[in-house]
Amino acid sequence: MRNSFIFIIFLFVFILLNGCVQKTKQPIDEHSLPRSTPEAEGLSSGAIVKFIDAVESVQDSNIEVHSFMIVRHGKVLAEGWWKPYRHDLKHTMYSVSKSFTSTAIGLAVAEGKLKLTDKVVSFFPESLPDTVSPYLAQLDIDDLLKMSIGQPQEPQNMRFNDDWVKTFLATPIQYEPGTVFLYNSAGSFMLSAILQKATGEKLIDYLTPRLFEPLGIKDADWEVNPQGINVGGWGLRIKTEDMAKLGLLYLQKGKWGDQQILTEEWVNAATSEQIKTVAGEEDPNNDWAQGYGYQFWQTRHNTFRGDGAFGQYIIVLPEKDAVIILTANVQDMQKEINLVWEHLLPAFQESALPKNQEALNKLKSRLSVLRLPTYATKTTSPLQETISGKAILFEENPRKISELSLNFEGDICKMTIKQDSTTYDFQFSPTSWMESETLRHGPSLTGSSKASLTGLPPFKVAGNYAWKDDKILELVLRYIESPNDERFVFTFDEPAVSVEYSSNFDFYQNKTAIKGKIN
Repeated sequence: MRNSFIFIIFLFVFILLNGCVQKTKQPIDEHSLPRSTPEAEGLSSGAIVKFIDAVESVQDSNIEVHSFMIVRHGKVLAEGWWKPYRHDLKHTMYSVSKSFTSTAIGLAVAEGKLKLTDKVVSFFPESLPDTVSPYLAQLDIDDLLKMSIGQPQEPQNMRFNDDWVKTFLATPIQYEPGTVFLYNSAGSFMLSAILQKATGEKLIDYLTPRLFEPLGIKDADWEVNPQGINVGGWGLRIKTEDMAKLGLLYLQKGKWGDQQILTEEWVNAATSEQIKTVAGEEDPNNDWAQGYGYQFWQTRHNTFRGDGAFGQYIIVLPEKDAVIILTANVQDMQKEINLVWEHLLPAFQESALPKNQEALNKLKSRLSVLRLPTYATKTTSPLQETISGKAILFEENPRKISELSLNFEGDICKMTIKQDSTTYDFQFSPTSWMESETLRHGPSLTGSSKASLTGLPPFKVAGNYAWKDDKILELVLRYIESPNDERFVFTFDEPAVSVEYSSNFDFYQNKTAIKGKIN
């Protein structure tokens, strides 16, 4: 009798728990978006598999996708990360940051703290040039938002100075503000500077209670400049799902649950064409020739997007009630977004599709084994015993690497590098991506800026090595919270050693040769 009673209780609990799992279909984190299956939301699992096939077929042709996420009807249908990239890691947004900066301006406008007609010069009387030109006096927030400042070229020298605001305001304006489009990250920085002036808070601090907390975006960080201002036009690091949440907020006209976070008026203005991006007739095949909103690009197929260097995308498809996210390291961003138009866009159906467990299982199987290739065809060399643990001293070089050593223990290679008088350690495996952390700043498109990463946690990295032959060793180090990687190719001719250094954005053009000698 007692055993029968225990069995009934066990059966009841099992059914209850199983029913809850089947009903919710969402992850444990209460802030995560709900999950569904592709077929339930009108997209076939087979179409997503074909998209993955297409991505992996071009992985070696200057396109390397790190993650994707597909959201429809407010639910995540499919998501994937190519190892060593993971769902719990942040990723450097580059210019996707601009769409968050724009969002902050929209919030400040709704609170009455800013107006689009506010003049830029009114916020910085202490930083103005001796003579304020009529065009500079005319420049307003609306002009900054839509990249129509009127400067003949972006004042990139601003980033190399201590006072970015003063440098921007001193840059001549050649065209009447509001009339000529010129992509200008300096203008996005000025939006951040204006917001900080108007609210007394850094951009990230202002967004935290108004955007990040309601959407469940955690652990975001954002670079600051020497004046303590978030750089605005780049420098934000968030997770793939966080990107999807911003896209979904705009898809839902600023509404999140029962809360209207952004006004519908702002969403419509930010995501519609405010200025043409090319003179004359638009190129129907060019997603950068479709017009620009408020720090959002107009995109083909009646869509809009936030995008960042090396292929970071928030693509919003209002007619499909969908958001597609990509993080990547690509050289050809048009080719990357074309994969979406070719394989996903035509696959969306108006209503749910019949269940297809076989296709769904195949998709799940593919998603479970996504990984970037390792490079080793040869995992050992007779030189390992000779060079292991010995210091390699280098001549003066642009990378400021003065000393380096390689230690081989089993199949693990540990590289200790002395750069700018600081020593850093990294670990590499020939058969996998070996993870570790470092305080060393990795390669960055904006790495030469006078910006500060102070206060950020250690950077997560993953290393892989391969012997190309008995005398040539290649180490690949990925900064897996960014699109960026770097390579060290050693050529040993004892006692001489040469190292060819490159990163993902100069790998095909500018390699630095460093000469050294085994001590």
